[in-house]
This record gives sequence, structure tokens and C-alpha cells, in this order.
Amino acid sequence: MIAVPAENPAAASAAPAAPAAPVAPGPDVLRRTDGRAGFLTLDRPRAINALTHPMVRALDAALTDWADDPAVTTVVLRGAGERGLCAGGDIRAIHDDARAGGTASAAFWRDEYRLNARIARYPKPYVAFMDGIVMGGGVGVSAHGSVRVVTERSRIAMPETGIGFVPDVGGTWLLGRAPGELGTHLALTGAQIGAADALLTGLADHHVPAAALDALADDLTRLPADEALARHTAPAAPGVLAEQREWIDACYSAPTVEEIVDRLLDSGVPAAKETADTLLGKSPTALKATLTVLRAARGLDSLEAVLDLEYRASCAALTSHDLVEGIRAQVVDKDRNPRWDPPTLAGVTDAAVARYLTPPPGGDLGLAPA
Repeated sequence: MIAVPAENPAAASAAPAAPAAPVAPGPDVLRRTDGRAGFLTLDRPRAINALTHPMVRALDAALTDWADDPAVTTVVLRGAGERGLCAGGDIRAIHDDARAGGTASAAFWRDEYRLNARIARYPKPYVAFMDGIVMGGGVGVSAHGSVRVVTERSRIAMPETGIGFVPDVGGTWLLGRAPGELGTHLALTGAQIGAADALLTGLADHHVPAAALDALADDLTRLPADEALARHTAPAAPGVLAEQREWIDACYSAPTVEEIVDRLLDSGVPAAKETADTLLGKSPTALKATLTVLRAARGLDSLEAVLDLEYRASCAALTSHDLVEGIRAQVVDKDRNPRWDPPTLAGVTDAAVARYLTPPPGGDLGLAPA
């Protein structure tokens, strides 16, 4: 990723700006103000800025402070390092918590999902630089913002089914509102998309070349967000989803995961068959739970209601076999050979899926009005 502009001065051509405030120490979140903008930088570059619970709290505290601060008119979110904005949550910590039968992950999700809702309702422009890798929790702290900026380096995904989990952080709200069945395809496969496809699916608003991000950040210290963006936006290179829309819509409109797979295999389209093979490598339970949650989310009228639903699914996954096994295979041991239980779609019962819609022992998140 482009280096964080913590020390960039305002452009000389502008009227003199107030000196940049010093960077405040924090739990892997750098917080500063410069001119009219407040900058938040996720600062765990070796972990691609994966979110921890203290980071979530630090982000929420900054947004709380700046919401009523007349000196801050725009908030900008960036990620430190060259690899991406945020690779998601700290899934090693979730793995260890799940193995121990703990509840720390549920507490983390409660605060994380409340932060996602705050970002979506934030009263000032919230500009997220979605450069490089943006996955899972990274989508949650960026794609709910009012100004989502992608670059030619953006790689955006909700890859949860590959670790026995269900898309969360409002991911089913976002993907459930993508055109046709594109969101279903992305939710089940966990496929990464680039800038053009992020714009097509509604996960982003503007494309800015990566080389222009520092200049855009500098302009945001002096100009309203729309004026700053107008100086730097450019067309994105073509994506792939628009050309695949016909078979995606036809196959993913099926009522069950089993029928989706059958349609993909029978479509006669090589890319569709490859996608079926991809799905058959994911957690069968996570696939069925994801399709159920995604379609339920389509019927809800607010992000808050969807976050409540996702919290149920997340808590159910925390006590499942497949979440521990999926993280073990992908992140801990890295053998890429998860042993799902049950191992096939046919083995996943309706009762097992219904558990993902059931309030957890500690009660619902409670974001949506009763």
C-alpha cells in the first residue's frame, strides 16, 4: 500500500492550514488531525492490519470524539504498509478462543458490529482507502462508509466459507444488495474482486490510481471530499463479473446449495464448472448457513437488523467444529486440507443450519429496534 501520509504537509497552493496534530499513541491505530481531516491508520502491517479488539475500540473512540468536533469535517481511513487496508479480524485469536470454549470472540464481534453500524450512520464523510487486500473485517470498516475508494491494486473479498465461518460485519447486507446473484456468488465462493467489480457490486464508489492516494489524502485536509475526489478519480480497468453475470444469475438463483452446484456443473460454462469445484472445497455447513443468512438478510430493512442476524450466525460458528478446523488448515498448520464435519452438503441437516439463526446464550446483539 502507499505509505501513510502522517507527515505530509498541505499543498502549498492552498491557503495556510493549521499544523498537523501529533500522532496519538494507540493499540495499532494511528490517529491524527491535519487541516479539516481526521486520519485513522490501521497499523499492523505485518498482519496486513488485521483487526484486534483494542483496535476496534480505538476506532470507535476516535469516531465518537470527531462526530461533534467542528474542526474535523472528514474522516479518512487507511492501512499501513504496502499490502492492504485490512485482511480481516485476528482469526488466530478466534481460533484459540473457540478451541478453549471461550467467549472473547463474541465480545469482540459485539463491539466490531456496533462499529460497523456507527460507520454506516456517521454524520460526516467517511473516506475509506480500499487499496490492496480488503477482506472480512476490512470490508466492515470500509464498505459501510459514505465514500469508498478503490485502486487498481484492490483485492476485496468475504472469504469466510473457506474457514467454516459465515460472512459477517454487515457483509450479507452488502452482498445481498448486489445486482442479481453476484453477491450470492461472492458470499459462497469467497472470490476476490478488483476495482471495477467492487464498483459494479456496490462495495465501492470511486476508483483512484494508487499513485494518487497521497495527493488525495493531502487534498482532503483542505477540501470537501467531493471536490478532492474530483481531482483524482479515473476509470477502472474492466472487471470480470459483468461478463459472467448470465451464468451466475442462472445458477445461483437455485433454492439450495446442492442445486446451485448442480446448475454450475451442468451449465456447460468452463468458469461455472471451476466455481462448482471451488464450492465443493468449502465448509458444507458454512455454505448452507451462508445461503440461509444471505437470503434472510435480503428481507430485512436495515443494516442493524442484519448485523443482529449475523451475530447469531457468528456465535453459532464459534462453537462449531468447522471454524476451528478451517482456521487450523488455512492459517495455523497451513496444510490447506480441512476435514469438514460433516464432509458433504448432503450431511448438513436443517437443524444444523437453523442453529445459525438462533439467539446465542448471551442474547442478541440488540442493534435493531425491537
